[in-house]
Amino acid sequence: MQFSSITFIFLFLPITVAIYYFVPQRFKNPVMLVASVLFYAWGEPEYVLLLVLSTVFNYFCARDVEEKQGEPWLARRSLLSAVVVNLLILGYFKYYGWLLSTFNELFSVSIPYRELSLPIGLSFYTLRALGYLVDVYRGEVKAQKNVFHFALYMMVFPKLNAGPLTPYAVFEPQLGRRTVNVYTLGRGASKFICGLAKKVILADRMGEVFAQVFAFQMETFSILTAWVGCVAFAFQIYFDFSGYSDMAQGLGMMFGFELGINFRYPYTAKSVSEFWRKWHISLGNWFRKYVYVPLGGNQGGFGVHARNILVVWLLVGLWHGAKWNLLLWGLYFAVILILEKYAWGNRLAGFPDFVQHAYTFIAVSVGWVLFFAPNTGYAMDYLEIMFGFGRRSLVDQQSLYLIITHWLLFIICVLCASMRGWDLFRTMTESYRNVVVRRLAVSVFYLLLLIVCIAFVVTEECTPFLYYAI
Repeated sequence: MQFSSITFIFLFLPITVAIYYFVPQRFKNPVMLVASVLFYAWGEPEYVLLLVLSTVFNYFCARDVEEKQGEPWLARRSLLSAVVVNLLILGYFKYYGWLLSTFNELFSVSIPYRELSLPIGLSFYTLRALGYLVDVYRGEVKAQKNVFHFALYMMVFPKLNAGPLTPYAVFEPQLGRRTVNVYTLGRGASKFICGLAKKVILADRMGEVFAQVFAFQMETFSILTAWVGCVAFAFQIYFDFSGYSDMAQGLGMMFGFELGINFRYPYTAKSVSEFWRKWHISLGNWFRKYVYVPLGGNQGGFGVHARNILVVWLLVGLWHGAKWNLLLWGLYFAVILILEKYAWGNRLAGFPDFVQHAYTFIAVSVGWVLFFAPNTGYAMDYLEIMFGFGRRSLVDQQSLYLIITHWLLFIICVLCASMRGWDLFRTMTESYRNVVVRRLAVSVFYLLLLIVCIAFVVTEECTPFLYYAI
């Protein structure tokens, strides 16, 4: 089930909210847990048992690690065993087919294998479990004694499928008691509506532009057509995933949970390093805490630092999917980040802001080509066209048609991807000095925005979130 589907908006969410707010405090966690299992079962019934068994397994593993803290080598062995099992489950579903197909190609053999569908949210679920186990091992948190509380942390439906990766230390205090009232409901609903608008109005529309470019024969591309497709994807993936994160955050607020911010206007960054500090913040924090810092972080000189960045980004690329071009995507950003740190980062800061913004967007756009390409060869061909290699026209009818028919959408995306859209909204609402009038104006705005979103939902096919496939 998707947050942007008719079933969720008009059936699942209203019923869950009504029951949740009606029952006494002691029954709110059970209601959320049951709702979360039903939410997952609606779309992935065949994997519910896997989800439950994995939850129970990690619950007992954490208890075992904590009980053996007096004997470090036993605790370390228990942790390692739990980590290996979690990674094997992820590897079996996510990388098994890719590894066998690669082996078949390399050695010209034909070992048969069964194509497995990736359980939705498994990548996020695995990182959540690994982070919790390591935190227990380090003594940063106590192992949860209540199995249902732990299950709620792992499976609470607003963040089940695609995060944010809220640390257990942040989430644990919310398991006992949360503030739930009309204010949190309204605050969460407005955040959810904003995320819904990002998804169904901006991301899906930009997805249509990208799909049109992707459907063209690459031999017919002009330079501008290639850039239109790349920019369309850049906006699509941003509004798709940040829209999901806003909806998850809003749903969390509605039920009294604070899940944390996952995006801070990344396209306003002046460097690639800053971009990744603003994009998918919870994932960046996870890899920084559990991989980068244990490897040594930025300590030990250039060689060690460069190695650590390289390892982290190769793992980030591999985590995003079982494709060679995603490994290349991770390698590309590792090299860019190393060069910004040791070669041109300080020089870049001396240029005017518009130059820094342009550099960052171009560098990130190259990465997006590696990300969306079906294979490495396609990515290289696409980049050749983008940067004018070969005999390509600068502009053609395809690119002009796409720009003329979607220019307003591109402008709205630029405004909403920066602080300009928020500044404009704030200026409009603050023009009303009367507090009651201002609140009424804001309420009307969100109501109208919801109506527009519903119009898109009921008339257009519901497209999956891009990160559901990760």
